[in-house]
Amino acid sequence: MTAHRDIGALFDQWNAALQTLDPDQVVDLYAEDAILLPTLSNAVRHNHVEIRDYFVDFLKKHPFGTINESNIRDLGETAVHSGVYTFALQADGETSHARCRFTYVYADKGGEWKIIEHHSSLMPEG
Repeated sequence: MTAHRDIGALFDQWNAALQTLDPDQVVDLYAEDAILLPTLSNAVRHNHVEIRDYFVDFLKKHPFGTINESNIRDLGETAVHSGVYTFALQADGETSHARCRFTYVYADKGGEWKIIEHHSSLMPEG
């Protein structure tokens, strides 16, 4: 079994990929058949092409995520990481913050953890 700290580090890897502003580096962390329910789009994304399309626009906001609450369940060859994170987003020289709920489901794909499901939604209070 993987230690909780190792599963938590997968978010850091994903957040670091965001900082590159390269959608391909972000998409590489997702399984080919991953599902993304993104924060700032109503369209569910079902594969790398659709997930990349989302991140092309999202990365224009220079997102940086900070986890506020983290819950990890290690299930062997899969793991679930859920909680609350806050994103700093930039637009027109201004920084705004979006507080969101998240769930990542990871699967061990040939010795490498890949995101197979990712859900992120704004908190009801905004």
